[in-house]
Amino acid sequence: MTHLAWIALSLVPGIGGITFRELLRHFETADQVLEAHRDELIAVRGVGKKIAASICAIDLPSLERRIFSWQKKEVTCLTWQDSHYPQTLMDCQDAPPTLFVKGTLPPLHHPHTAIVGTRQPSQHAHTATCRVAEELARQGHVIISGLALGIDTLALQSAVCHHPTIAVLGSGILKPYPYQNQNLAQRIVEGGALVCEVAPDERVSIQGLVARNRIIAGLSHTTLIVETELDGGAMYAARAAIHYGRVLQAFPFEHASGNVSLLENRVAFPYPLPA
Repeated sequence: MTHLAWIALSLVPGIGGITFRELLRHFETADQVLEAHRDELIAVRGVGKKIAASICAIDLPSLERRIFSWQKKEVTCLTWQDSHYPQTLMDCQDAPPTLFVKGTLPPLHHPHTAIVGTRQPSQHAHTATCRVAEELARQGHVIISGLALGIDTLALQSAVCHHPTIAVLGSGILKPYPYQNQNLAQRIVEGGALVCEVAPDERVSIQGLVARNRIIAGLSHTTLIVETELDGGAMYAARAAIHYGRVLQAFPFEHASGNVSLLENRVAFPYPLPA
């Protein structure tokens, strides 16, 4: 039952990697967490009444049926206890306790490079993304990105024909978002992998779209910011890369306020624009 209890606990809203570790520290196993009384749960740091109530309401038989249906659709559930869970992500304190994968995760001895940026790239950013992603893929880099329109899509499209890629979703991997990238998602699965931390059959959410950025950075050795404003979603990935102590690079686009800030504050190294 341990694997089932682990997955069930990891899917409770509000329980991330940090709170999950606190629960295991207090109760030792996921099974014991599910057997605990509500008042015992509330005593754990990070667990309030709402999370405690959600834990007590877990329906294991229902989840077991869902997991069976996911597995029939070739979804793999990786937990911290699995040897195939990516070590680069495992090293992050807030790594998702369960990672859902469709496809095959490329081996970590290949350099993993995240390429992220705005959904509405300039022509210069469009061209630079395609050239750099293709060049890095040809050199054996695993390109990682979200499946968002714009820079993310361009990076994955340019790389997928040359080397396995990874797309990290803000939705479940059985409901890829946006719809326009359904074909791209299938191409990625053929050689690389789709990844998410939410239930594989869950629809997209704003929270999921934001949270996936830390997974993108956590899976990567290097994160490249192509083009973003200060309030752009790619800045979440940039901040995560800084927090994890990973290499952060940015194109020196003077019109992109996010890039300018990262480079002026010397938290990112300039990445030379392709000729």
